Amino acid sequence: MIPDTPEAIRTLLARYPDPSLLSTCYEARPTGYDTHRLLTSLGVACDVIAPSLIPKRSGARVKTDRSDARNLARLHRAGELVAVRVPIPAEEAVRDLVRAREELKADRRIARQRIRSFLLRYGRRYPAPGARWSTRIEVWMRALRFEEPAAQAAFEHLLGAYFVRDSQLAVATGRSRSSPRSTRLRRTWRCSVPSAGSTRFPR
Repeated sequence: MIPDTPEAIRTLLARYPDPSLLSTCYEARPTGYDTHRLLTSLGVACDVIAPSLIPKRSGARVKTDRSDARNLARLHRAGELVAVRVPIPAEEAVRDLVRAREELKADRRIARQRIRSFLLRYGRRYPAPGARWSTRIEVWMRALRFEEPAAQAAFEHLLGAYFVRDSQLAVATGRSRSSPRSTRLRRTWRCSVPSAGSTRFPR
């Protein structure tokens, strides 16, 4: 076993006269595809394996890094593993941008819900019950005032958090739309992530 660092990998490969004869693999993980790109740049064939599709041995109770590595090598040699498609760096970068945009969208939705809950506790209702969130509602909220200074401060913090996320989302949306790849990724994401619906004010 060696550390998962470029230096350790290069040192290991230096032991072999012709690394191009090697066939390697590893499980896909949150650290990305740097190991795959390093190995392929050194002329070593490498597959990134989908963890959910790795056959499980019955009766194997003790799991260690060494035993997992041996099992992975055995299955790889037998051709029983399913490799994932490794995106090019540009695709991975756009994927991260689209993911960041979706996370900002979720954060903004949570910020809106916190504001709605706060206003409900203080009995403040928008004049048009059931209205969708809009610029008019934001203007109305900015004009709200509360008698207690602490309540006013809390509301201003909630509004500030919402507007920060809203502006960040607008920037991320503009950047993601500038890439054709991000358009395809957004379509895929919408098909795989349930819709959260729109924010409405209580009746």
